[in-house]
Amino acid sequence: MNGPHSDALVFFGATGDLAYKKIFPALQAMIKRGTLDTPIIGVAKAGWNLDQVRARARESVERHGGLDRDAFDRMSRLLGYVDGDYQDAATFQELRKQLGSAVRPAYYLAIPPALFELVTEQLGKSGCSAGARVIVEKPFGTDLASARELNRILLGTFPESGVFRIDHYLGKTPVRNLLYFRFANLFPDSLWNRSNVESIQITMAEDFGVQGRGAFYDRTGTIRDVIQNHIFQILSNLAMEPPVRVDSESVRDEKVKVLKAIAPIDEKNLVRGQFRGYQNEAGVTAGSQTETFAALKLEINSWRWQGVPFYIRAGKQMPVTCTEILVRLRRPPNVYGSGDVSANHFRFRISPDVAIALGMMVLSPATNNGEPAEMVANHHPEANEMDAYERVLSDAIAGDTTLFAREDYVEEAWRIVDPVLRANTPVYEYEPGAWGPAEASQSIAPAGGWHVPGLTPSAPAEDARRAA
Repeated sequence: MNGPHSDALVFFGATGDLAYKKIFPALQAMIKRGTLDTPIIGVAKAGWNLDQVRARARESVERHGGLDRDAFDRMSRLLGYVDGDYQDAATFQELRKQLGSAVRPAYYLAIPPALFELVTEQLGKSGCSAGARVIVEKPFGTDLASARELNRILLGTFPESGVFRIDHYLGKTPVRNLLYFRFANLFPDSLWNRSNVESIQITMAEDFGVQGRGAFYDRTGTIRDVIQNHIFQILSNLAMEPPVRVDSESVRDEKVKVLKAIAPIDEKNLVRGQFRGYQNEAGVTAGSQTETFAALKLEINSWRWQGVPFYIRAGKQMPVTCTEILVRLRRPPNVYGSGDVSANHFRFRISPDVAIALGMMVLSPATNNGEPAEMVANHHPEANEMDAYERVLSDAIAGDTTLFAREDYVEEAWRIVDPVLRANTPVYEYEPGAWGPAEASQSIAPAGGWHVPGLTPSAPAEDARRAA
């Protein structure tokens, strides 16, 4: 369900890192595409003036996406700036003045979550919140209790229909394509159930470490950083039922049903790891038990999926940077009586490249024996393709909530991981460049083993060991 189009965009944290790397480039792209033609007002406490903000914006787009002179000139004309303390009511009085005749502004809180309550309360007290919507960045809390508290804060000033919780990952084209592939094609649905699917694996690997963000990461860890949000969004897209309509609330209803059908993760179904050398990173506490790797198993207790294990693996300092999904089907009977018949599969690569593959057995003309093969469809990004931030900001301004997490979804996601966040489960060390600690393959092992991104899923086990 779409709401009215916002008639102004205000973003708090205008001089911050997120604005520099993501927001200004997205705004220029939106203006170029014609989806943004309203006043843009930055707010921050930096002692800057508007000319300095414009210079910062120009440097931002030059370094992150490229300067488009016409679009940037239009953005500069639309851009305003309020410099002031968020605790000072005068800051919000000046904001109200700069909003002028706008009656449906969108407020983007590109600021630390600790400031959300202060800013939302000030927006309410100043009269700026009437008819408005608020856009907030993940993380939406750090556990179930804090997520509920954050929702209490936001909903104290804005209605749920006016709260847009950004997880930019949902704006990525290949993530959105998972739903399109499932529901715009007839053939997947006949296989997409417990009768035909043996297991589903989701791997999100990064071949780098914390990249100077040790203090942040040490308070967060892999489960909070990517599993509870990004990977659960992928999981929901894979497992949800067809929505009765394609409006945003119908789609979000089905995603919440997936999470409601998942029991809290059991400690025995989780392995946490930490790459060797992590504790030498700046900002990391000595003796830290924060995980940089996690592997887990869960099940969805629904008619479609009951009994099908879902395996999730994510971590840093892995052999590759790649996000890939493997839907392994049950093995067919071997009516030929000789040789091995591999299970069919679907494989979805989300990044760095994009592909959908169907794995099958074919007869080799050279040997007259069966061999596994894949039929692969690749996607090559087009020059004018929206990036994730442009997509989600455009949708927020248009009032389309489809790609945004609803209150009940956020709380269900935290409910699933909450017990293991509090539990003192062991953290096993692993070598940088390995697929996590050995314990992950010993106790959280899919039938047929973990799929190694970059290899055909039916590759011999020895090939997989070499790749690992």
